Amino acid sequence: MSTTASTIAPIQWRDGRLFLLDQRQLPHRQEWLDYDHPDLVAEAITMMVVRGAPAIGVAAAYGVVLAGRQAWHTAGVTWKQAMTAPLARLENARPTAVNLCWAIEHMRQFYRDLSDGESPETALLAEAIKIHELDVAANRRMGKYGASLLEANSIVLTHCNAGALATAGFGTALGVIRQGVADGKIQHVYVDETRPWLQGSRLTAWELLQDNIPMTLQADSAAALLMASGKLDWVIVGADRIAANGDTANKIGTYSLAVLARYHKVRMMVVAPTATIDWDMPDGSGIPIEQRQGEEVTHINREPIAPANVIAINPAFDVTPADLIDAIVTEAGVILSPTTEKMLTLREEKS
Repeated sequence: MSTTASTIAPIQWRDGRLFLLDQRQLPHRQEWLDYDHPDLVAEAITMMVVRGAPAIGVAAAYGVVLAGRQAWHTAGVTWKQAMTAPLARLENARPTAVNLCWAIEHMRQFYRDLSDGESPETALLAEAIKIHELDVAANRRMGKYGASLLEANSIVLTHCNAGALATAGFGTALGVIRQGVADGKIQHVYVDETRPWLQGSRLTAWELLQDNIPMTLQADSAAALLMASGKLDWVIVGADRIAANGDTANKIGTYSLAVLARYHKVRMMVVAPTATIDWDMPDGSGIPIEQRQGEEVTHINREPIAPANVIAINPAFDVTPADLIDAIVTEAGVILSPTTEKMLTLREEKS
């Protein structure tokens, strides 16, 4: 079984600094920004220089490395106490993506066993690189698991960007799509533009074109017509947080797609690493929904498209109930028709 290659790697560490591909500039410009301070990494996450739950987690892990360097230089042997404030700022950068908190807590548990009397930077960096590499490996496993669910010549729809740009590389939903294309399972991909940030048209379309994957871009509101045509086999999306029962928070508009898919007998696949599962959240009702600036709705590329002073609501995510999801694909395996009991098998598998 071959794998469609992807050379897109949006997160890099070199010369003692974190480099992020500025996703706000795509598809027209490929611009890299570099960071040497944890607060600047937190700002980059908030301002969506880097976005997508797995990518946010990896970037945050490198942010902890920078926090460790700063804490050692300013506090010496009390560097662990000095980590509290910068890590809190990193954790608060975006509230919905559970990978952010997972990565920071993982790094926090790791450095508790490190010596107080020497710089933690080298050890923290090795652990961040491990998280980075494990994410790419997990994406490739998910790609194979998800592609195995597809029939030959499938036509699929994806929403937002859950590709290499949203991860450390290869992608979650787009990882399944890349693998599906390589295996001859996917004939064509439809891409929702994904208002208001247009991650579909700016990022996913760009990624698929880079890999010569046949695709068509459409307005979000065209999804129902596509499903009614009978052409569509699967909706394949990523996730920013999955509750213990399988309820899934993803980019705003995903819930609408799930309702439409169920009505039109189109199957719904969610692809995400187990780090995206919040085992302390019994169901989706408690998932915090990030509310972003209304200007993202009223403007495109800073150009106003709505009347001045209009009030706009801008939830970044919605929650799809588990009973509208046909498959949750993780690196630990696949859960069909998710329930709390079925989801727990993933936790047992990881342990």
